[in-house]
Amino acid sequence: MGTAFAVVLVFVGCCSNVVSLELLVREFPGCGNIVTFAQFILIALEGFIFETKLGRKKPAIPVSNYVIMVTMFFTVSVINNYALNFNIAMPLHMIFRSGSLIANMILGIIILKKRYSASKYLSIVLVSTGIFICTIMSAKQVHDVSSDGSEKQGFYAFMRWLIGIAMLTFALLMSARMGIFQETLYKQYGKHSKEALFYNHCLPLPGFLLLSTDIYNHCILFSQSTPVLVPVVGLTMPIMWLYLLINVITQYVCIRGVFILTTECTSLTVTLVVTLRKFLSLIFSILYFQNPFTTWHWVGTAVVFMGTLLYTEVWSSMQAALRGAKVKAKKAE
Repeated sequence: MGTAFAVVLVFVGCCSNVVSLELLVREFPGCGNIVTFAQFILIALEGFIFETKLGRKKPAIPVSNYVIMVTMFFTVSVINNYALNFNIAMPLHMIFRSGSLIANMILGIIILKKRYSASKYLSIVLVSTGIFICTIMSAKQVHDVSSDGSEKQGFYAFMRWLIGIAMLTFALLMSARMGIFQETLYKQYGKHSKEALFYNHCLPLPGFLLLSTDIYNHCILFSQSTPVLVPVVGLTMPIMWLYLLINVITQYVCIRGVFILTTECTSLTVTLVVTLRKFLSLIFSILYFQNPFTTWHWVGTAVVFMGTLLYTEVWSSMQAALRGAKVKAKKAE
């Protein structure tokens, strides 16, 4: 029951979150900071009440370690959202972030001196190839769109896109480094995922003071958006604030679903569920929002997810399950 409930939370929460985020960035492409701030506030408030018992419960992992983790987490969150302001389409954004397997493997080899099987290396080649295809095609689209204007405008648009790609690449590597750091902490102090979730969202809050001007400006813009009637409650509010509220709630549901799933299932199952969720979000984004997506984009997407599934050894697990079923069938005979 717990596993099924967690899977529903992940699919409903995460997919809805992607939709609400796209609704926000389509109207205000630079609203990433206010979205991130709102998400952090909600999760930090929930964790302060229920995890730390209003600050009375001491952390199992020293706060100094959380400060390091939080610095990386805050940087990754802000850069990933802010990259949408640099001609990065939402489908490319989702595909690019699927390359976390590459970053994790590279840093695992360099930092932890890990070695992997041939299938793991093949999966990395597939994921890299898929992302390369999608990135090149998106670069071509940026060039085609920008060519309608002057040469100077076209060059400016392309350079902004390159900056966005650089930001996503940096965030990808930083996220992988944070994962390795978190893994070492859990080995030393034990797993405290819920505690880490709270501190990862609470400690960075003062950092948003650096972004306060941008957040305030978007608060004004959101308040000036078209007012709509909220169903059930019967209240009227600006539509952008409604989208933001939906985004924050669905983000919390998504994170909680993943947390429950990690306690109920193996890491293989968790990775598979999250991968399938990303794929469904991508398809919905393309179809519903009519994002530009060529045949080559589909090819690149398919290669990315094939590589991801190969990395998680889904095929091997399925074959082992089939062999086990055949053996049981023969014994039954």
